[in-house]
Amino acid sequence: MPFTVPSLPYAFDALEPHIDKLTMEIHHDKHHGAYVTNLNKALESAPNLAGKTVEELLANNCSIVPENIKTAVRNNGGGHLNHSMFWTIMGPGGGGEPSGELGSAIGSAFGSFATFKEKMNAAGVGRFGSGWAWLVKAGGKLDIISSPNQDSPLMEGKFPVMGIDVWEHAYYLKYQNRRPDYLGAWWNVVNWTEVQKRFAAGK
Repeated sequence: MPFTVPSLPYAFDALEPHIDKLTMEIHHDKHHGAYVTNLNKALESAPNLAGKTVEELLANNCSIVPENIKTAVRNNGGGHLNHSMFWTIMGPGGGGEPSGELGSAIGSAFGSFATFKEKMNAAGVGRFGSGWAWLVKAGGKLDIISSPNQDSPLMEGKFPVMGIDVWEHAYYLKYQNRRPDYLGAWWNVVNWTEVQKRFAAGK
C-alpha cells in the first residue's frame, strides 16, 4: 500500500496562539502531503520495496534503497517519518515538564529540565538552514542532536524520542525570522504523554 498522510489528531487551530491555524494547515496538508506523494512516486521504480516500513527504508542510511532513488527516499521518507512523529508530540493543553521515567531520565542526562530545554533550543537555533532538533536515545543514553533537512536520527541508528521542526515553513507566518521565539513558544504545546510513550518504546 502506498504511504498516506496521517490525520492531525486535533483541529488545525488547536495549538493557537503558539502555532497558528494557517501554518498548521499548510504544514500538514501541503508540506507533509508533498513528502508522501514524492515518496510514493520514487518507490514506483522499486516494487521489491513494497511493504517495507519507512523505518526500514531509512535504516543504515537507506542501505536497502537503490542508488537512483536514494536521495528522494531519504528526503521524502524522512519528511514523512519526522512529521508523523511531530503531529503526535504536540497537542492542546500541552507544556509543563515531563514526569515519571522520562522526567527522571532527562534529569539524570542533563542535570535539570531547564538545562535540557536550553540545550534543545540551542540545537534548534544553531541548526543552519532547515532541519530538526532532537532528543534521541542511543546506546541506552539520552542525547541532544540536530540534523539537516529531513534526515532522521534512525538513519544513524539513534531512536528519536522527540524532535522539533525548525524548517521555516513550521513557523514563518507567525514568527518570520524569529526562530528563537518560535522555539520558546513551542514548549507550550508539547504533549509529554506521547513523548513518554516514545521514550518507553525506544528502550
